[in-house]
Amino acid sequence: MNRSFLFAPGNHPRRVEKAFALGADAVILDLEDAVAVSDKEAARKPVADALKRNAVGPRRCRGYARVNAMGTPYCFRDLIEVIGKGVDGIVLPKVESAADLHAIDWMIANLERERGLAAGAIDLMPIIETAAGISRIDRILQARSLKPYSGTWRVRRAAFGAADYSHDLGLSPSREEPELSHARERLVLASRAAGVEGPVDSPWFHLKDADGLRRAVERSRRMGFQGRLCIHPDQVPVANSGYAPTPEEIARAERIVAAFREAEAKGAAAIQVDGQMIDYPIVHQAERLLRAMKGQD
Repeated sequence: MNRSFLFAPGNHPRRVEKAFALGADAVILDLEDAVAVSDKEAARKPVADALKRNAVGPRRCRGYARVNAMGTPYCFRDLIEVIGKGVDGIVLPKVESAADLHAIDWMIANLERERGLAAGAIDLMPIIETAAGISRIDRILQARSLKPYSGTWRVRRAAFGAADYSHDLGLSPSREEPELSHARERLVLASRAAGVEGPVDSPWFHLKDADGLRRAVERSRRMGFQGRLCIHPDQVPVANSGYAPTPEEIARAERIVAAFREAEAKGAAAIQVDGQMIDYPIVHQAERLLRAMKGQD
């Protein structure tokens, strides 16, 4: 599942090692915002070593690296020095065009080939966090329809970056963040239209407001997001529980599927379950939830 992606600054060894044991579905070792310019080059090798080291034996979670944006002097060398065994994915910030993804895909594909990694094994998760990125989101995600260099499209989901997006537009979002609803809706819609997974939501920056985070997670999940970027360990269990189906939801989905299959065998395609009318769209949604719980979606 992709409920929680926990950031850890790549230049803090103790926090890096601790991050892998905190129960997140994935850890993102950061070379971008969490690392000062003066330390960016030095942080690359420790990040690569940590990902390789934590891949030995049964890994408790996946390991990603967030490289610097393509428009910086650091991105190219970040990829060269970080990609190798133990890297499950690359997080690419400030993506603004399909060309960005194709360029990075080309680089990753060649590094996979050169370093003996399976083609397409490394996930690429773009963060959409500017006005240009949101305005072009359909074209960015539809780029999957073009033949990629790796032979398989490696972008399985996108993430939203609310802080940079707000800065870019001059927004001052309130705690309930209605000012960001349009961008989130665009990202969810474009993801579905492109046939990729539901997106991953932005970090929650109000670290003292746990109730606000729970409300944000609930809104986010209802809107179509599948998980959240986390910037503090305390956010991980909230994301894990908030984006996972509840036992009641799973049981209801099982009742819906079983009742509908029985009715369908008798020629009926519209029934009632728990007082709600059930037809094919509702059944497909229930089946999708159950597939996700089995790791098949």
